[in-house]
Amino acid sequence: MATTYDVVIIGSGPGGYVAAIRAGQLGLKTAIVEKDDRLGGTCLLRGCIPTKSMLESAELADHARHAGDFGVKVSAPEIDLPGVHDRKDKVVQQNAGGVAFLMKKNKVEVLKGFGRLAGEGKVEVEGADGEKTTVQTKHVILATGSVPRRLPGLEPDGKVLLSSDELLELRDPMPKHLVVLGAGAVGVEFASVFKSFGCDVTLVELMDRLVPVEDAEVSAEFEKAFKRRGIRVHTGTKLSDVERTDDGFRARLQKGEKAETVSGSHLLVAVGRAPVTEGIGLEKTKVKTERGFVHVDAHGRTDEPWIYAIGDIVAGTPQLAHAASHEGIVAVEHIAGLNPRPIDYDQVPGCTYSNPEIGSIGLTEAQAKDRGYTVKAAKFPFSAIGKAKVIGNTVGFVKIVADAQYDQILGVHIIGPRATDLISEAGPLLKLECTVEELANTIHAHPTLAEAVGEAALERLGHPLQM
Repeated sequence: MATTYDVVIIGSGPGGYVAAIRAGQLGLKTAIVEKDDRLGGTCLLRGCIPTKSMLESAELADHARHAGDFGVKVSAPEIDLPGVHDRKDKVVQQNAGGVAFLMKKNKVEVLKGFGRLAGEGKVEVEGADGEKTTVQTKHVILATGSVPRRLPGLEPDGKVLLSSDELLELRDPMPKHLVVLGAGAVGVEFASVFKSFGCDVTLVELMDRLVPVEDAEVSAEFEKAFKRRGIRVHTGTKLSDVERTDDGFRARLQKGEKAETVSGSHLLVAVGRAPVTEGIGLEKTKVKTERGFVHVDAHGRTDEPWIYAIGDIVAGTPQLAHAASHEGIVAVEHIAGLNPRPIDYDQVPGCTYSNPEIGSIGLTEAQAKDRGYTVKAAKFPFSAIGKAKVIGNTVGFVKIVADAQYDQILGVHIIGPRATDLISEAGPLLKLECTVEELANTIHAHPTLAEAVGEAALERLGHPLQM
């Protein structure tokens, strides 16, 4: 008799594998379908983990360059790009092995191949050899993720024109001049890495500021920091008329009526990510899509009650690994009848792992005003924090956005050292509807970078202690 699963998950990224773990914990008979030879999805294999490994190598190189300032004598660092990739690959392999172990631990069956919907309660799995198998299931969770968005005429060639996928595998040669199109998280992280590796870097962004999803003051501080590092920045600028040359490419930059030409050895196209939903059988269902993105309700359920969707393919939600993981938990618990609380997307933290780092959660100042709040915001600089001076990194600030009427914290925005770690402190503040006064009365250990969060609250109340 054929096995009938309680849930089959298509895709093993942070959304898919976390959903599988939670399903296993709840005693659901679960299978996960993955077309790659390793589990982990884009985040682990071609995204979050490998890029952060390269960023760690970049940070180490920067520390070595300034070691003399700390009384430590070292020779000038040299970047071994193949060695950087070897370490990156080792980290990825270790993490992929960890995901495979968790599947076994939670009794999740792994089905290797390309998964697609094949009628109500059916999933077809096509192996690498073309052999197809159909499995029965009560529910399906689509967690197929995303790929780098392509622009007509700028399709990757793996040599000069690159997406993030190709740049993550570029072992030779080291780019002489990397031009990055797009200043979202992906673009600025790679710009940061290769500047630390000693490359010339130019950043081109169509919007009027870098990291445009962030608070405007964070964007302004970020641009200043990048320019101080010697990264060329062009905002409000369109890149067009790309022409291949013997040693790279030449492109036209257009900003209003002003035009100029930029030449580079490599061009990274980092203009967002497209959902992977083509060919998975949605056309045979009632599932509603928009430009490939899937519409779901508050628990991840589509218009087909037995089909759920999570992660990068969901319309109108942030394409973030941790958001996908939590969406997976909500979907599985809903399938199990536990009535989970829907996600408040205002409280999903965003992190940019560049130099400087950015961590943010909640509303920006502009968003809060647009929603009708009377806003009182305050900033506190890391330059006034003792621990920041100790580690030799005083760039940036902590900004708190609060409602003037009730003193409730609406958003926290951090740019500077360890911002991606510090932002976790702000999660419970928003979750518990904390006030600025309550944060100010919370004792922060000294000397720590986290003192800047407490000091920003004191600044908002008008009596900071360290400035």
